[in-house]
Amino acid sequence: MDIKHVKDYLYWLYYQYLLITCCYVLEPWEQSMFHTIFITVFAMVVYTAYVFIPIHIHLAFEFFSQLFGDQRESTVAIMN
Repeated sequence: MDIKHVKDYLYWLYYQYLLITCCYVLEPWEQSMFHTIFITVFAMVVYTAYVFIPIHIHLAFEFFSQLFGDQRESTVAIMN
């Protein structure tokens, strides 16, 4: 894929974004405010997902491990 096609594709994606969000009807200063708020909210969602989803997955794994009777190696007594 050459650079012209990539550039056209990115322009098409941006155009689709403008159509879906109806930003094409906004004035330039309104567009910049909308984009700023949208990027800020998106960044907060990504950060929150990055920080909290692994914790919740770990807690869910521990819950279901205990629920189904799976024991960790550190809690299993060694029998001679």
